[in-house]
Amino acid sequence: MAAPCPLPPPDPQFVLRGTQSPVHALHFCEGGQAQGHPLLFSGSQSGLVHIWSLRMRRALATLDGHGGQCVTWLQTLPQEHQLLSQGRDLKLCLWDLAEGRNAVVDSVHLENVGFCRSSILVQGQPRWMLAVPGKGSDEVQILEMPSKTSVCTLKPEADAKLGMPMCLRLWQADCSPRPLLLAGYEDGSVALWDVSEQKVCSRIACHEEPVMDLDFDSQKAKGISGSAGKALAVWSLDGQQALQVCGTHQLTNPGIAEVTIRPDRKILATAGWDHRIRVFQWRKMQPLAVLAFHSAAVQCVAFAANGLLAAGSKDQRISLWSLYPRA
Repeated sequence: MAAPCPLPPPDPQFVLRGTQSPVHALHFCEGGQAQGHPLLFSGSQSGLVHIWSLRMRRALATLDGHGGQCVTWLQTLPQEHQLLSQGRDLKLCLWDLAEGRNAVVDSVHLENVGFCRSSILVQGQPRWMLAVPGKGSDEVQILEMPSKTSVCTLKPEADAKLGMPMCLRLWQADCSPRPLLLAGYEDGSVALWDVSEQKVCSRIACHEEPVMDLDFDSQKAKGISGSAGKALAVWSLDGQQALQVCGTHQLTNPGIAEVTIRPDRKILATAGWDHRIRVFQWRKMQPLAVLAFHSAAVQCVAFAANGLLAAGSKDQRISLWSLYPRA
């Protein structure tokens, strides 16, 4: 008896159109729920941020704060109605979205126009820590917000030759108040920084090409990174803060723009330059689906707390997927 054929990948649940520009950043905001639906923020190459109602499936508002320069990163703050947007105009904007307002209330001047997205670590309201690409091409600057006080600059040793930081992830272990930073570099390595000590705890060579994005599961002390090459790398962190490569997953085509683990840590998704979204089981890195909907590079992926997956593409569309429902 022949084995049953695998089910074909599903179609998107729905598609958002109207950015009129390639989509480079996505972020769900659970606090801004409208009748059980999270809000979705998208950042476009034209410098605009769109706020989408997933219930009405249309844009509620458009924010224009980056002078026509590409928006590369979006993040809401725990104090509701505040949004951070990073653009290639060397500006990181803080927006007040309360009560229908769409106003920039503060901004941070960035000193590096690279592709590196920023990262935040909330340390108890209203204080939070911000990691941004630094003035030197290989530096990361750490700021305390909202005061914009410089905490430190993380600069690799001169002979390390890591190149530019390409992606950043601030985090804190449950057992320690010390902030830590995972950074992926142009030389293909991932480094763990102790921010307080301003030193590299551990560094591993994961990729032969620049690391384009990484995500970290602090509960499993395990992370994943994607690069401009043909492999995903899975790595772990032991109790002595030493990174170790656990394995790699080879891809058909090169180029991962973003990788993100679902909040329940069951599955992950990647945004591929080959127009594909790939979905994996996180624990064993078992491939689950290849979603071939977009007609150009997929540049960002994001999960909502309810498991909904959004993907933004150079084809100016945002696809929404309901996959492997949360148990």
